[in-house]
Amino acid sequence: MLKLSTLTLPVIASLALSNASWAEESLPSTNENKAQTSSVMKPERTGYSFSRQTVIDLAKALAAEPMKAPQKADPELINLDYDTYRQINFQQNQAVWGDAPTQFSIQLFAPGFLYQDLVEIDAVESGRAYPINATSESFITPNENISKLIADLGKFAGLRLHYPINTDDKKDEFIVFQGASYFRAISKGQKYGVSARGLAVDVAQPKGEEFPMFRHFWIERPSSSQQAIVVHALLDSKSVTGAYRFGIFPGSPTRIEVESTLFPRKDLDHVGLAPLTSMYMFNKTMDESPSADHRAAVHNSEGLQIQTGQGEMLWRPLSNPDNLQISAFMDESPQGFGLIQRQRQFSAYQDLEALYQRRPSIWVKPMNDWGKGHIELVEIPSQSESNDNIVAYWQPEAPLKKGQPFEYSYRLTLTNDTPVLSGQPHIVRSAVNESSSEPQLVIDYEDVKVSILESLQVDASISQGRIVDTKLVANPYQQGVRAFVTFDPEEADTAEIRLQLKQDDKPLAETWLYRWTGE
Repeated sequence: MLKLSTLTLPVIASLALSNASWAEESLPSTNENKAQTSSVMKPERTGYSFSRQTVIDLAKALAAEPMKAPQKADPELINLDYDTYRQINFQQNQAVWGDAPTQFSIQLFAPGFLYQDLVEIDAVESGRAYPINATSESFITPNENISKLIADLGKFAGLRLHYPINTDDKKDEFIVFQGASYFRAISKGQKYGVSARGLAVDVAQPKGEEFPMFRHFWIERPSSSQQAIVVHALLDSKSVTGAYRFGIFPGSPTRIEVESTLFPRKDLDHVGLAPLTSMYMFNKTMDESPSADHRAAVHNSEGLQIQTGQGEMLWRPLSNPDNLQISAFMDESPQGFGLIQRQRQFSAYQDLEALYQRRPSIWVKPMNDWGKGHIELVEIPSQSESNDNIVAYWQPEAPLKKGQPFEYSYRLTLTNDTPVLSGQPHIVRSAVNESSSEPQLVIDYEDVKVSILESLQVDASISQGRIVDTKLVANPYQQGVRAFVTFDPEEADTAEIRLQLKQDDKPLAETWLYRWTGE
């Protein structure tokens, strides 16, 4: 149903090592076995014992105290402009595990510009963790002063992982953790677009959004034969802490399995699980471009897909509204949701640089029962394609309670389309025609046999006004059918429209939802 509507870590933080050295053990441990040496590890260094429980215990301990602000970058680094910051590049020969017998390597981001908060990053080998420290040799920089400032801080602003995802002879960047709790990933042949987040708190609320941050990462070194990697993260915020485990499987498609344990510092009424963030400016089949533009569409995602707990598939085209727009899709035990970039042809966008046809779709599949709640879609007015103005997440019906751990898990899949719809009848294009006296919707379906056209019906409804006419015709260019729906909004400024393609009165494809605003 559619409803309108400075961390102080116990001892760990004081550990430091450069990419060419390792720190002494500073935590008590019952495991005295030394980690395997690598090309960047000195054998006399032993690190400290580490497991997922280490992160859970840290998150629980932090939640018992008020949040302490994270350490910030030097003001000179924060005041760098975009062009100068882009000239700070990680030294390829400093990559962690770059020469080790593993297919993965770690590269790191310098603090500065927008990335003011410093994060701790540790490498884990054989159950022991070894903090990594920035040095004057970690980055190629525009001048010696910037190198010195970074070395004096000794910390980073984020990380990226490399793996031979496209060709066997080159390790390509395929996932980035940088800024608050944001991370983004790609599959083979894709280009960065939609982002994920660890947690969303108070999105679009009058008191303002709270942005939790990953302030400590631990990266487990895979063996030479492993094709997956594990990253742990400690989340911290004014209202909540959390322990995250990311099981990352690069490939075609890339998958990320997320396990999270949250520890609320206070009751949380408006929290978003598995939040996704994307950009939508316009698609000329659905809305007008904000200015004269040669491109046919500009967006990282074109629609919100939902698979409800009852198995119904919903498709909601995205919009760039004149005013903030929030939609809630009530559900229980959802099977999945995602922000989808369905069009995969250059002709759909006509952008030689952005290559929007290569932006990933991202699908969230809960791995445990999420109970009652709703998918919330937030659409924010935007005039720039550099701004992410689309947010989608699951909001539990019951608030998260202070002092009560909250566990959940899910899988992210970076696909080209909705994975559960592969080979099934589904919507591939939506359009609005308002050139006539009455608005008309045009919906194209793929993977529908034209031979069954006579047994198909269009079931359309509108919250305000009336449906005037529906029509269904064959569309051989889409290997499917095209539905026309003409409606009269009468005196309404907005109207919710729902459309189902049925065969013998049973749903054949996903349900199409649209908010017409008459703009």
